[in-house]
Amino acid sequence: MSSRKGQKNAARVVRQQIAQEKRRKRTFWTTITAVLVLLIAGGIGWAVYSTQKPTNFTAPPGASSDGTGIVEGSGPVTIDLYEDYQCPACKHFQEASGPTVKQLVSEGKAKVVFHPVAFLNRFSTTEYSTRSSAASGCAAKGGKFTEFTDQLFAKQPPENSAGLSNAELIDIGAGVGLNKDDFGSCVNAGTYKSWTGHVTEEASKDGITGTPTIKVNGYEIKDPTPDGIKAAVAAAHK
Repeated sequence: MSSRKGQKNAARVVRQQIAQEKRRKRTFWTTITAVLVLLIAGGIGWAVYSTQKPTNFTAPPGASSDGTGIVEGSGPVTIDLYEDYQCPACKHFQEASGPTVKQLVSEGKAKVVFHPVAFLNRFSTTEYSTRSSAASGCAAKGGKFTEFTDQLFAKQPPENSAGLSNAELIDIGAGVGLNKDDFGSCVNAGTYKSWTGHVTEEASKDGITGTPTIKVNGYEIKDPTPDGIKAAVAAAHK
């Protein structure tokens, strides 16, 4: 009797172990299936995002070959300016060092590539950074990029506001000599918003994390004062 009872207990233990092993396998394969579903869903999501993400952009006349900025001048040294029209520090830079940059360009010592990024949309209720950058593309099309840029900084709206309306941007453009109808149509249509997205994305890929960022021949300068910029350009000539 004792022997049969022991055999029954042993058999019960074996059955329990087999059942436990089956449950473990079911749990394992259920987990694997769930992970695969998530991976497939993630892949589909990324594929959808990739197809929806704009891959084409319309660059305005005067843009660099890679479409990341507007080029002024043809000097041997390249000054890259990464600025956001909503950025107060950029306005200060333009007021303090903008004339020096223009002088270096006019003297044939440097060319400037202005990258109007849209990093600060969160500080506007109407994505002003994007709208103003796109409008600058319209100004470039009309041959008044620098003049328009100067006025955008001079009339920079406060942060956390709606920013300048399209109508106000159009008035500024007309004030610097742009054809109001042509420029206005370009601004209202958002013709260069895709370009703004491209400029901003490429700046981020290049490690630009804040504005203003100033580079001379590809090297960021830490002293973007008039003297600092002149010194960097002079050193680049050597």
